[in-house]
Amino acid sequence: MERIPRAIYTKELREEAVKLVSEGGLSIPEVGRRLSVAPSTIRYWIKANKEGKLKEVGKQQRPLTEVEMELTRVKRELAIVKMERDILKNATVYFAKESLPGTRSSKQCGSGIG
Repeated sequence: MERIPRAIYTKELREEAVKLVSEGGLSIPEVGRRLSVAPSTIRYWIKANKEGKLKEVGKQQRPLTEVEMELTRVKRELAIVKMERDILKNATVYFAKESLPGTRSSKQCGSGIG
């Protein structure tokens, strides 16, 4: 998955990533995949949060333009849609195999006699 450039990480994104790991019970790599952020970056944010310095992270970054924020939102949305598409593809293949003749056990499609 394509990573988002460094300047795109907002205060809200950093706080959300830390919250997903600490309160949401998700692993750091899973949060990284969901937010398109490197796991090492999330580890850094978690460490900064424990030290009470999370609000200081990124203060020297330049402000984002409206176009950059919209591009980031669209990229994130596209990544989610691609992931959902792949899940649906896999489910379609799975259920197509299940519906082939001879792939079901006799208990599932029995006539009820016996």
